[in-house]
Amino acid sequence: MSIAARVRILGVETLSHDWGALKKTTFEYSRNDGSWQKQSRETYDRGNAATILLYNLAQRTVILTQQFRYPAFVMGHDTLLLETPAGLLDDATPETRIRAETEEETGYRLREPRKVFEAFMSPGSVTEKLTFYVAAYEPQDKVSAGGGIASEGEDIDTLEVPFADAMAMITDGRILDAKTIMLLQHAALTLFR
Repeated sequence: MSIAARVRILGVETLSHDWGALKKTTFEYSRNDGSWQKQSRETYDRGNAATILLYNLAQRTVILTQQFRYPAFVMGHDTLLLETPAGLLDDATPETRIRAETEEETGYRLREPRKVFEAFMSPGSVTEKLTFYVAAYEPQDKVSAGGGIASEGEDIDTLEVPFADAMAMITDGRILDAKTIMLLQHAALTLFR
């Protein structure tokens, strides 16, 4: 039985629509025993996104960004967040968007991004699905300063980090961003073995 056959939407209410859409949906769900249970959930939809880990095998380095994230700050994280470059798709394909975001944020022009997987980042409440990429980089691929788009509130630093240091940053808590941890662990298993 498909999941669609197990869900009956009873009503959808938009609670907020600013940066994204916050909706409350009431529905019935057919449980494993065949009984129907009425439930409600709030979902936040801000669109899908893409992220990438730039790596240099010869130097054994990766490129990370560092920026202010208000939700992390309000939860007590009092430093800039270390992350892989990422951005919302805004109706573009994941590869097209990650090429533009990488250059905007880091100043590096991608040669051959390779899709490695997709994942829902917080499926209990957020609709976003993220497409994950990796790409090799060379120093000559840096074509601009990067830093993001100021009019969009971006103020991004770019860091070239030894891969071993990046992995240590996960262990000691300096890297707390899930997409970055996922890509670094993927790199540990497949690229930097």
